[in-house]
Amino acid sequence: MHTLASRALGDPREAEDVTQQVFLAAWRGRAGYRPERGSVPAWLVGITRRKIADALGARTRRLDLVAAAGAALPPSDGTGEGPDHVLDRIVVTRELARLPRVQRDVLALAFFGDLTQTQIAHRTGLPLGTVKSHARRGLQRMRRSLAVAEAATGGPSRPERPPGRPDVLCPARRPPPTEIASPTRPSGGART
Repeated sequence: MHTLASRALGDPREAEDVTQQVFLAAWRGRAGYRPERGSVPAWLVGITRRKIADALGARTRRLDLVAAAGAALPPSDGTGEGPDHVLDRIVVTRELARLPRVQRDVLALAFFGDLTQTQIAHRTGLPLGTVKSHARRGLQRMRRSLAVAEAATGGPSRPERPPGRPDVLCPARRPPPTEIASPTRPSGGART
């Protein structure tokens, strides 16, 4: 099933998701299996084909949605948005579209839907740990892709990160405390 999905979809991560969906559908629909209509492997291949068709249809809808969203962006009137800002938007949209479906959906719900990871887990039915993993992997994949793009174009470099801790900036590269001070508390003040 995984091989069939991988060949049809061309994305190993999406193929893994489809394979999981196939086994979930088989488990949930086990009462509907009729041995007189065919063997279990044939039944599973049928479910796999339907799930592949669903995944390809969803991919097409997502790409159409991204294209429509890009076309619906208001044209820049020269105030506030320079060519760099527009280019950044295009690059981020492109990288988001390249993510596997589940990672893209989780990140879209988090950033565009303004949902917490717990809310995303409830809405999608995925376990909270899975939602966190998809969000982290999606952000890491986008970070790597954007870093490669910046290196190729000679863009600004990323802050250095300590080995093994890609989510933490090195202390030497952190912004000064005045830039991150809370607006309700003076910089360097004690908590009350």
